[in-house]
Amino acid sequence: MTTYKYRAQTGDGSAVTGVIEAYDEYEAVDQLRRTYPIVEQLQPIKAKGRINIDLNEPLWVEDKTLSLVASQFAIMLRAGLPMSRVVELIANQTTDRLMKRILTACAADVNAGYSLARSLEKNGQKVPAVFIESVRAGEESGTLEESFENLKAYYEKSHRIREKVKSALTYPIIVVILAIVVVAIVMVVLVPVMTGLFESMGTELPLPTRILIGISHFLQRGWPFILVGVAVIGIAGFAYGRTPEGQLNYSKLRLHLPVLGRIAQMNTAAQTANTMATLLGAGLPVNRVVDIIARVLDMRSVAADMDRCVPRLETGEALGSVLEDVPDLPEMLVEMAKVGEESGSLENTMRTIGEFYDEEALRASDRALSMLEPAITVILGVFVAFIVIAIYIPMFTMYQGIGI
Repeated sequence: MTTYKYRAQTGDGSAVTGVIEAYDEYEAVDQLRRTYPIVEQLQPIKAKGRINIDLNEPLWVEDKTLSLVASQFAIMLRAGLPMSRVVELIANQTTDRLMKRILTACAADVNAGYSLARSLEKNGQKVPAVFIESVRAGEESGTLEESFENLKAYYEKSHRIREKVKSALTYPIIVVILAIVVVAIVMVVLVPVMTGLFESMGTELPLPTRILIGISHFLQRGWPFILVGVAVIGIAGFAYGRTPEGQLNYSKLRLHLPVLGRIAQMNTAAQTANTMATLLGAGLPVNRVVDIIARVLDMRSVAADMDRCVPRLETGEALGSVLEDVPDLPEMLVEMAKVGEESGSLENTMRTIGEFYDEEALRASDRALSMLEPAITVILGVFVAFIVIAIYIPMFTMYQGIGI
């Protein structure tokens, strides 16, 4: 609820001022006009003082939390509990700080007579649009329990796949970090010690050794500039990626990278199909489904193409026909959309093809990792061999010179 400061006139023209609590300004005006025929001014009262920021609160609601909350909603609603009581119970039970804050605020609004979807839209800016729109569709169609069941399955699968990818990436990332640390220690600590020994020989050093010493000197003297350069490039790249143009260009790049591009394409196809199946199951029309997908897709270039499809769907064009103009969606997904439309089973078709692309994304990730691990090993082996050769050649020469 929001508190508003108002100025109005009574029936006899007297000016009055005061404050009123309402969900939004429209409701505030409606309440005031029941008493005062003329509302002259209405302003929300902003809270004074320092804004309290909970650093322990997550930046977004995680898929695992959404799946658990959806499951709790479905169970309690099927048990016949009223919505206001359900929201209060789940708000008290959840351990996720962000979701607890959102549901606590929603509980007050639902108790005041507002819908859950409207409350989530107001208080849950970090809740995905798919979740909110599915709840709204379930409320409008009277199938809210089924909507929560679909959301539970959707976010449960999303969390499971995300965890698999994280688990698969852990080993290569650790190996790369350890390799960088070891090489840095060798170049900054060991090589300078060997350099003094080599220079005391008084002979011309071989090319590999001179290159190694040059790299070591550069790292010792230039590491602050390297760190600053990396930080500047990283910050500039991140800032550019936050712009609409940067999001489009980065997503296009990711979709067309060797090996990794296929993973991005399969993930995008899976996200599109799974989201479509979930929203169709909630009872939303196709044009609204595509509009929501355009807002939630990770790949902004594909999302922009999907957004251009919405007006054509609203004029009556078939889904399969408009998806043909989204070039980064796999041809099979487009064809299955046509089949689903023609057979009247678009929801089940999208759910099936979504599971297929989930598996394809995992297989593509496994193939990429199977190629990445030996590549890392070869690169590290070459670098270590270079260091060994660069150190061994002058030592061998030195030993020969002293007759060892």
